[in-house]
Amino acid sequence: MSIPAFEHYTNELLLGDVWQRPGLSPRDRGIVTVATLIARNQSQELPFYLNLAMDNGVKPGEVAEVITHLAFYSGWPNASAAARVAQTVFAERDISTEQLPAAKVPLLPLDQATEAARASMVEQNFGQVAPGVVKYTTEALFRDLWLRPGLAPRDRSMVTVSALVASGQVAQITYHLNRAMDNGLSEAEAGEMLTQLAFYAGWPHVFSAMPVFKDVFAKRKE
Repeated sequence: MSIPAFEHYTNELLLGDVWQRPGLSPRDRGIVTVATLIARNQSQELPFYLNLAMDNGVKPGEVAEVITHLAFYSGWPNASAAARVAQTVFAERDISTEQLPAAKVPLLPLDQATEAARASMVEQNFGQVAPGVVKYTTEALFRDLWLRPGLAPRDRSMVTVSALVASGQVAQITYHLNRAMDNGLSEAEAGEMLTQLAFYAGWPHVFSAMPVFKDVFAKRKE
């Protein structure tokens, strides 16, 4: 049995209007949506949106990197659930493991000065609180995961910001939104991400995030 109003909004408003808006490419909308579903552990919806994302130009290897990236930003259980769904979708599309990025790959160049400043700040603030977290933040995240070439830095940032908004982690948005814009995400694209996220993460999460986005936009213009 269908629910007429929900079906109407899904087909006419969401897929027929929001997904067609020019402010964010269909490919980017696919990445934002998949990241949101993984962050919220809503794997039942993933098969449709993984296929839609790949139909809109997201490569299988990029899907694999999105899942890997979100293991760190949304937790291993969420990524594990998403990986199981992706394996089924890949099999249906005749995508083999050999077509996905290897576990160990040559990394992108590290911005030594920026990373040194970030690591120093985290060490000074939290080195005595949770040295293990500080260690893996540097070694696993910023000097390994973020440098994997299978997903462009802009896209990794877009995935991260989407996951933060979708899970209500407002305190972390400022740093990662600035990083996203440093990595090439425009202000207009960031704003349009919020439109996409409103439908997939809910209006309350987006309205909680909007003041942070507004503040970041304003300070980058000063």
